[in-house]
Amino acid sequence: MSDMNLDQARFNMIEQQIRPWEVLDLRVLRLLDEVHREDFVPARYQNLAYTDMAISLGEDQFMLSPKLEARIVQSLEIKESDKVLEIGTGSGYMTALLAKLAEHVYSVDINPEFIRTAGEKLETHNIHNVTLETGDGARGWDKHQPYDVMVFTGSLPLFDENLQHDLSVGGRLLLIVGESPVMEAILITRLGPGEWSRESLFETDIPALINVPQAEHFKF
Repeated sequence: MSDMNLDQARFNMIEQQIRPWEVLDLRVLRLLDEVHREDFVPARYQNLAYTDMAISLGEDQFMLSPKLEARIVQSLEIKESDKVLEIGTGSGYMTALLAKLAEHVYSVDINPEFIRTAGEKLETHNIHNVTLETGDGARGWDKHQPYDVMVFTGSLPLFDENLQHDLSVGGRLLLIVGESPVMEAILITRLGPGEWSRESLFETDIPALINVPQAEHFKF
């Protein structure tokens, strides 16, 4: 696909997918135009970079759909002074969006190849306020806590209350919780040393993080 066609596809994505899904924050909309998604998808799927679908990264892992990425970023209300934790680096595209808004991003992925390729893409885009780490973040990553923002890019069958303790006061944690076909995106905000608020944002359905604790099911 030519650069001109990609530019048109990016414009169409913003106007036809992103805005109709209640993403109206001008900072986020400008960011989606600035950070070219086609640079982060696997080369064979470049012509699908702006379609409303989850794109395979291999290893049974997928990029979130563009409208879901945009809605998550908007919901986090990231400030320039924020320290962000991202669990599930994947392609590095969401990492790039977060880094453009925050002071620093710590991004963790269990797959070392994803970390390697994401690092190359971020370097190409001159994004340097990111620390990429290989590891299992399914139960959190307290190495650099407290965080002002935490986001998990895969779902969790169960809400783990321990995760919210890694937030700074005023910090936000976005999780997608539940089991297919209906999951709930929730936003946790730390109000004080032992106080949090919880807001339901929307329903969706995405793959679970690797190694997350599973819900118990009764067998008859």
